Order: sequence, then C-alpha cells, then structure tokens
Amino acid sequence: MIMNRILGMSFFKDAATVFVYVDFRSEVSTRPLITHMLQCGKKVIVPVTLVKERDLLAVSIKDPDTELAPGYCSIPEPIVTIREKQMISPSTIDIIFLPGSVFDERGGRMGYGGGYYDRFVSQKAPQALRVGLSYELQMVKKAPLQDHDELLDYIITEKRTIRGSR
Repeated sequence: MIMNRILGMSFFKDAATVFVYVDFRSEVSTRPLITHMLQCGKKVIVPVTLVKERDLLAVSIKDPDTELAPGYCSIPEPIVTIREKQMISPSTIDIIFLPGSVFDERGGRMGYGGGYYDRFVSQKAPQALRVGLSYELQMVKKAPLQDHDELLDYIITEKRTIRGSR
C-alpha cells in the first residue's frame, strides 16, 4: 500500500535520482521499491554508514541481489568493491526516502539516535525532497524532536500521505 502511494506521487514520477534506505528489521520494506525503480530506469542510490566519520556515503546500485551485503549493525549496504566507483554526489539526488522509529504530522522524524540522516539531508543534500516511510502505528501526535532533527516534506503510510512542514 505504501509503495502504491509512492508510485502515484508526481514528485516520484519526475525524479531521476532517488536515495533510499535498504530496509532492516521492522522498517517499511523498500526492496520492492528499489526493484521497481531500477526497472523504470531511475538511478537508485543507497547509503553506506561511515561510523567513525558519523556520515553516510551515497552509492549507486544496479543489482541489489549482488551489490548489497550486511554492513553497520547488519544493515544491507553496497559492497566494498563498488563503493568508490559508484559513489555519487549528494547534490544530484532528487528524493531521499528516510527510515525512522517515530513520525509526527508536522514532518517530524525520530531516527535511531546517530543523526546520520539529519546531517546528510541538511549538509549534503538540502535540495532533495525528504520523504519518510512509516507505518501508521509509528505516527504520534508530537515526536520529541531535538534541535538537530530535520523535518520532512512528506510522510507516506499505508493509510495516508502527510505533507510535512519543512
């Protein structure tokens, strides 16, 4: 249902380069979306977590079955052998799909405490549309955000599309 909502959005149809997390544990599944985007000719970018640098790398993938392997916290990420040659400039990203643990209707998003995505969207890809993917049960009235937490443009759940207040 969430993927069908995404596919119907004009901002998604118009996007050429899309940065998307690879789902882990109970996050909204992105694998079908990644496959669809690749089949449609979109440039699919996924993150590599650089723990020491507290940063994310943006790496293009063409085949998730062969180019992803467990990385930081066992989260699937691009394999080492493709990272350097397939790294892309974050300034070319049109949309960033972000995971989270809790979201609110103003576009608030609580991640998992590392601030990786907040730094990435604010410092490296401020031009990109920010879209949170959430199950309705992750929506709260008001998430307890901190000063460094970045707001989203949209949150898409299985029941609705919420326009954030960024």
